[in-house]
Amino acid sequence: MPEKVTSADVARRAGVSRSAVSRVFTKGASASAATVEKVQKAAAELGYRPNTLARSLLTGRSRIIGVVVAYLDNQFYPQVLERLCHALEDHGYRVMVFMTSNTDRDVENVVKGILDHQVDGLVLASVSLTSDLTAQCQAGGVPVVLFNRRQADAGACAVVSENHAGGRMAADHLLGRGAKRIGYIAGWEGASTQREREAGFLEGLRAAGQGLFARDVGDFNDAGARDAALAMFKSDSRPDAVFVANDHMAVTVMDVLRFELGLSVPDDVAVIGFDDVPAAGWRAYDLTTIAQDTDAMVDATVDRLLTMVEGSDIRRTIEVPVRLIKRSSA
Repeated sequence: MPEKVTSADVARRAGVSRSAVSRVFTKGASASAATVEKVQKAAAELGYRPNTLARSLLTGRSRIIGVVVAYLDNQFYPQVLERLCHALEDHGYRVMVFMTSNTDRDVENVVKGILDHQVDGLVLASVSLTSDLTAQCQAGGVPVVLFNRRQADAGACAVVSENHAGGRMAADHLLGRGAKRIGYIAGWEGASTQREREAGFLEGLRAAGQGLFARDVGDFNDAGARDAALAMFKSDSRPDAVFVANDHMAVTVMDVLRFELGLSVPDDVAVIGFDDVPAAGWRAYDLTTIAQDTDAMVDATVDRLLTMVEGSDIRRTIEVPVRLIKRSSA
């Protein structure tokens, strides 16, 4: 095996100091254009790659952010993950992605494993966090941001949408189109997003003097959404409109209504979702929905996380506005 090329080799070839080589390969460090050109030319000729592990031992920073997600079958989260990776890479960080379930024990095991990798920060997307685990992260100097989930008792910074306002928008829209028998298909009831969306929705119905006609739980997954739709709509006494707690479930509900129960959307049943994932805009669904501003949520997450990495304590919740996207399903 050939010997590994070092920064000293590059420095000799370029005729500069090792510290100059280090500055060229450190994002945000200062180096003249001439030095950058010489160092990059020498590195290319020698096949040099900077040793990020060795640098992390010297600086105490790994330049790695851990991201924990519970599931990726919902189109919302692959979108978020892609944008989060790009945004962090723009700041010189790499992302390590870890999958988990929503159980406290599984999350705890995964997060402890991540901390062993000496990450500089953590983003937990759609995942709960115990206060004890938050304290362990803080004691280890690892800041945490909850994405699309809030948890007041955990003492962590959170970035969420205005879910309550979005639920109210859904109610107002269905009421405005004359719906009288309105149903709701809930997500996983342990999620703050689910609770807040339903609370806003019920508030909107009450303000108009209406109550909820039917309710079932889809748990934010395909199988749960299908079972909930069949239970809610298989009888003649069915809702004429339904708010589904996210788009991932809503497209499944639409498939059940049209292809299993022979109902027309929106003539027999109006359907509205939440998120505005890519499938919501497909002609096959054309789903009316409450859109989350993914770019703004990612920007806020990166800003808060990296500010905390630099040593500031800003553990508070950021709420990002939502908006109604009108399509043919409602």
